[in-house]
Amino acid sequence: MAYGLPEISGETVPYDPHPLEHYNVAPGTRILIRSERDGNFALDPVLWGYSPQWWTKAPMINARSETAATGKMFSKLWRSGRAIVPADGWYEWKKTGSRKQPYFIYRSDGSPLFMAAIGHAPFDTDHGQEGFVIVTAPSNQGLIDIHDRRPLVFDTESALSWINEKTSPEDAADLAEKHALPESDFSWYPVSAKVGNPHNQGQELIKKIDEPLA
Repeated sequence: MAYGLPEISGETVPYDPHPLEHYNVAPGTRILIRSERDGNFALDPVLWGYSPQWWTKAPMINARSETAATGKMFSKLWRSGRAIVPADGWYEWKKTGSRKQPYFIYRSDGSPLFMAAIGHAPFDTDHGQEGFVIVTAPSNQGLIDIHDRRPLVFDTESALSWINEKTSPEDAADLAEKHALPESDFSWYPVSAKVGNPHNQGQELIKKIDEPLA
């Protein structure tokens, strides 16, 4: 994921005058996410990953929008831990035979992305390995040629509704089903395989390259 920090409201939030330029954000790191806490906007660094004490497998980093609202694992987070991950785009790997090629995916009009997330709130408290996950949806149209899942991305209005503490779990499910941005709003191009190593950072990671031959 290439990570920026766009505004979703004119409200006062914690502010860092230095721009965030993380071009290769990896699971297991802390990411600034937006939520609503006690009627105010909040911005907190939260672990990307969710592993409750009884969980014996690797930490989860995604939750399916089709089942998260009602499933055992995520229903509590869906009810009281909705958040937004702001970003400029994300990476997906397209597999062709034995070869995998990374792509950078972004909004065609250059607007920021507001990815739906759920996690263990309140986010200003350290919950150990119980951080947050990004909510995903099935890919359709051309994007499915890259990957069969994609982050659930909202426009500004829907993002604000998603994190609103007064939004019911049912209304949040309706937002996820009916108000996520369609695949037609996105564009993508191949980028360097260096994005496969989270130690690699820098703007060159989102530079378009000639797609290797299959």
